[in-house]
Amino acid sequence: MSLMDKHSVIEKNATLLLAGSLLVVTIGGIVEIAPLFYLDNTIEKVEGMRPYSPLELVGRNIYVREGCYLCHSQMIRPFRDEVERYGHYSLAAESMYDHPFQWGSKRTGPDLARVGDRYSNEWHTQHLTNPQSVVPESIMPSYGFLKDTPLDVKDFSTHLVANADVGVPYTAEMIANANADLKAQADPAADTTALEKRYPKVKVGDFDGNPAQVTEMDALVAYLQMLGTLVDFKNYDESAGYR
Repeated sequence: MSLMDKHSVIEKNATLLLAGSLLVVTIGGIVEIAPLFYLDNTIEKVEGMRPYSPLELVGRNIYVREGCYLCHSQMIRPFRDEVERYGHYSLAAESMYDHPFQWGSKRTGPDLARVGDRYSNEWHTQHLTNPQSVVPESIMPSYGFLKDTPLDVKDFSTHLVANADVGVPYTAEMIANANADLKAQADPAADTTALEKRYPKVKVGDFDGNPAQVTEMDALVAYLQMLGTLVDFKNYDESAGYR
């Protein structure tokens, strides 16, 4: 019996075809899944990544709460048109401390993975307050109420503890200083030496233009201003297709 005839027998016999399919799927599954039991982490770490500062983490919570992720992804795909518009394609390590991550392909608005440092704090505040005043064709609603909403955080260290429980490497020192670090990041007059040591490249300042109080706008802008700023992509081969 030729190989063709043998293959024809399998194709015409539902039982043999099912058994063969299960065998192939089992072998493929073992090959793909078994190695994962011997790896501590499947994400390649990159230099510069750190956990969110307390103020950034609050801002991220507000970002998720207000549904910003429904119109803005944080995933630049490795295609020329995307890296030329947004910057270096997204690395898995950049979302390793996100719970939940903000990857996706739905873009009613632009991708925000590299929005940090592209605009001033004033621009972000104005854009969030009245989007059409800076982007006339925008269909984004106003989030001006964030500027009038004081940040209500009684003890934010508990949130850091919760994140630490799921693997985010917050240290005991970070947890103990969470509330002080949150306030210091939004206070241009504060001594932020310790804050900057705990959270390298942290952006410090009065984000919403009102130094009298720390608002939800402060937190959200602080979060936006750090997106994509932690990894120095100059260390990567320029032939990778980014600019």
